[in-house]
Amino acid sequence: MKIDLEVSEPVNFSSGDHQHLVHKAAIKSNSGKLDQQPFTSSSGDRPQEAIKYPYPRSRDGANAYAVQISEDATPPNESVNLSGPFENTSIRKGFIVKVFVVLSAQLLITAAIISIFVFCEAVRKWIIAMPWFMYALLPAVLIVIVILACCRDIRRQVPANYILLVFFTILEGLLLGSMSVFYKADEILWATGATTAVTLVLTLFALQTKWDFTLLNGMLFVFTSVLVIYGIVTLVVRSYWLHLVYSALGTLLFSMYLVMDVQMMVGGRYHYEIDPEEYIFAALNIYVDIINLFIFILDLIGR
Repeated sequence: MKIDLEVSEPVNFSSGDHQHLVHKAAIKSNSGKLDQQPFTSSSGDRPQEAIKYPYPRSRDGANAYAVQISEDATPPNESVNLSGPFENTSIRKGFIVKVFVVLSAQLLITAAIISIFVFCEAVRKWIIAMPWFMYALLPAVLIVIVILACCRDIRRQVPANYILLVFFTILEGLLLGSMSVFYKADEILWATGATTAVTLVLTLFALQTKWDFTLLNGMLFVFTSVLVIYGIVTLVVRSYWLHLVYSALGTLLFSMYLVMDVQMMVGGRYHYEIDPEEYIFAALNIYVDIINLFIFILDLIGR
């Protein structure tokens, strides 16, 4: 629609000052036509953008303009607000690099602690003589991981988030080291190599596949609950095949968790994604997936 307007003073089109001019011009143009309704503007419509350009005809010395109004246009500030945190490629790349740096540091610390327990004979004998040490670490690990997972403000606050993450990594390394003394050194090395290979393959798969594993979050939670109940049964019923199936199912479960967490970290074309400020939470998720993969694979190799 094009309407001739007489503008004698500056008009701010972005604030809606032009609406009364449009309304006035519409009534004037429709005067004498009783069967037509005047042009009205609804206050509930989306913000409009007006494009003004000179009109060659003038009236009574005043500049006349033809105004074209587009109802589908969106102002620049609204388009910025609608964009997600991962729309900027540099923000996404910086977030992914930060997550992998933190994750690599965690894995190196864990591997160093496990190596002390495996190759230092004095530490190995002390852990075997003091089995309470491993059980005392369990509640400490659970408390720290609950704080990191549930307290959003703490895991975003520097340096408290790094201190808690390092503390959790050390506790997890001590727990894994205490478990590793009951396995042979070659079994631990095979489990480490297998975990590394599986992690790399699943990471590449998560980045290349068109399947959206982030939609499986609820199903994986149900699968985890069933696996926990199955694990309690295996503690009561001492059966080789029950333990073997339990380890295989655990490996499969945390393989799917690893794919899902990698896709949530990458974001972009997936249904769910992690906020760029939650790099500690993203690194914690992937670290826990890798550690659980290592535990179940080690149990499979040990059997």
